[in-house]
Amino acid sequence: MPTMETSKVVNASTHDVWNILTDTLQWVCWGPSIRAVACPERYIRLGSKGRVQTALGFWLPFEVTDYVHERYWSWRVLGIHATGHMVVPLGKDVCRLTFEVPVFALPYVGICAVAVRRIARIAELE
Repeated sequence: MPTMETSKVVNASTHDVWNILTDTLQWVCWGPSIRAVACPERYIRLGSKGRVQTALGFWLPFEVTDYVHERYWSWRVLGIHATGHMVVPLGKDVCRLTFEVPVFALPYVGICAVAVRRIARIAELE
C-alpha cells in the first residue's frame, strides 16, 4: 500500500524513543488524535489489542499487526490499516523516527508530524 511519511532526527537512543512509541500510557502525551487508551498491556507487541478514544470522544478498536522490536510497528484501527511507526538508529544516541500514513489518509500526515515532534521533545528531555 502506498504511504506518505513524516520523520525527524531525534537526539536520543533508539531504545528510549521506542519505549515512548510503544508505551500506551504515553500515547495521550504525544498523539494529538488520542484522548485515552484501553489496552491490557502497557507496552504493545505483535497482536496487542485495545481501544483508543479519539479527540472527538468516540472509541475505536485497534490491533497491532506488524512488530519488529525497537524498529517498526503498525496497526489496524477499526479494521483499517492505519499508521506505521519506525525507529532507525543513526548513532549511539541519535535515531530517525518516521510515521507512515496510507495515501488514502493523506491529511493525517500533518497530525503525525505533530506526534513525531512531540515524541522527539519527550525523548530529548529524558
